[in-house]
Amino acid sequence: MRILLVLILILTFSIFGFGQKRIAAENFSAADMSGKTIELNSLKGKIVVLTFWNTKCPICQSELPKLNQLAGRFKDKNVVFLGLTTENETKVENYVKKNPFSFAIIPNSFGILLKYADKDKLGNLSMGYPAHFLINKEGEIELKTDGFDKTEKLNSEINRLLSAQ
Repeated sequence: MRILLVLILILTFSIFGFGQKRIAAENFSAADMSGKTIELNSLKGKIVVLTFWNTKCPICQSELPKLNQLAGRFKDKNVVFLGLTTENETKVENYVKKNPFSFAIIPNSFGILLKYADKDKLGNLSMGYPAHFLINKEGEIELKTDGFDKTEKLNSEINRLLSAQ
């Protein structure tokens, strides 16, 4: 009986510990606020941080300065930060005048949100704001997180990926 229990535990840990497969990030092509087209697949070989945000989101507003600092910290280290919002250019432009970003913003990103958002049992979209997706150099999602103050977690995971080179 003891041997059977040990075998079951080993099998369980093997499946859950070693069987975790990273999911490939969904490719997209979209124009940023300056009109430059960004295609996710063209960023392979770099670490990419996608942040889904909204101008009306208080958590997004409080986290923006921290994200700007984080983007500045990794500016010359092969790390790309992208801010995606479903809002249009006019709304984003007005917001950015008062709250500057130190990384590219992609407005009108509802189609991209559809690729990344979770869905509930009924097929309804489920994504907390801000939502962050950390994509490794191979184009796989390393970390998916949302909510308040995730910049320290992003910082440590980016450093981990950079040190694994």
